[in-house]
Amino acid sequence: MKALVCREHGLPDALDLVADWPTPEVGPSDVLIGVKAAGLNFPDVLIIQGKYQMQPDLPFIPGGECAGVVEAIGADVTRWKVGDEVIHSAGSGGFCGQVVAHELAVLPKPAALSFEAAAGVSITYLTSYHALVQRAQIQPGETLLVLGAAGGVGSTAVELGKALGATVIAAASSDDKLALCQELGADHIINYSTESLKDRVKALTGGKGVDVVYDPVGGDFSEPAVRSMGWNGRYLVIGFASGPIPSIPLNLTLLKGCAIVGVFWGRFTMEEPETHQANIKTLWQWFEEGKIKPVITDLFPIEEYEAAYAAMMERRAKGKVILTL
Repeated sequence: MKALVCREHGLPDALDLVADWPTPEVGPSDVLIGVKAAGLNFPDVLIIQGKYQMQPDLPFIPGGECAGVVEAIGADVTRWKVGDEVIHSAGSGGFCGQVVAHELAVLPKPAALSFEAAAGVSITYLTSYHALVQRAQIQPGETLLVLGAAGGVGSTAVELGKALGATVIAAASSDDKLALCQELGADHIINYSTESLKDRVKALTGGKGVDVVYDPVGGDFSEPAVRSMGWNGRYLVIGFASGPIPSIPLNLTLLKGCAIVGVFWGRFTMEEPETHQANIKTLWQWFEEGKIKPVITDLFPIEEYEAAYAAMMERRAKGKVILTL
């Protein structure tokens, strides 16, 4: 089968697209998924460089999430049948023609979404919903500041923040990215390439500060974001797409009475599976109702994987980056 293979750690130009990778074997509790599309996420950038927190043995196929059709099932499988449209997320393995997954690790594809749209929802939407609902416990009427607001997870945080009743301030690095944020419902926008993040937040909130910060970027904007928080604020640590992991002066949390809250969606799904399933049920219903809709502006055939990775690494992507097979 066709597969994008990482044989040695490095940049995307070191990856190898092959046509003869062995089809995986299907165990008794497994399903075989014919992959139609796969989502590219920032962990996929890190994992091929050997920099992610969980590293598969070499060689491996990157790709943390995908959507497709069930082509075969193991003898003990009861949840799925051949022909079912599904999505699957894991640490790796999605950038190929066929994926084997345990039946419990597979979710139904929302009927309202195409394969391309569905391939990018499991990590981004579920991360953002968990972050805002369980970790921040955001309330209607509160103010949410989203950094990297036009990216894969950032755009879902803008959309979900509005759906949950928050006033959303979207911060991004260019005017065209901010235009997308406004389409998603952002109430206010900040171009932090040309404006002071801290000063703009102060002006927009009348000096009160924001209740919740959603930060998938890290780097230079994290400390100004913490300084922009209001009393009892919650700063959500999502990731570090800019590269550097920031060092936050802890006296800020004391002075502001705010909390720095880690968000690790992957572990949450294992520690609190019932809550995770409830989150899925809510989001899938919202997809069906049209209340939320994935943004797909960067779509690449798998043969153009280097261009797809470049869109992510150079922070040019708006919404999700999707590879099609």
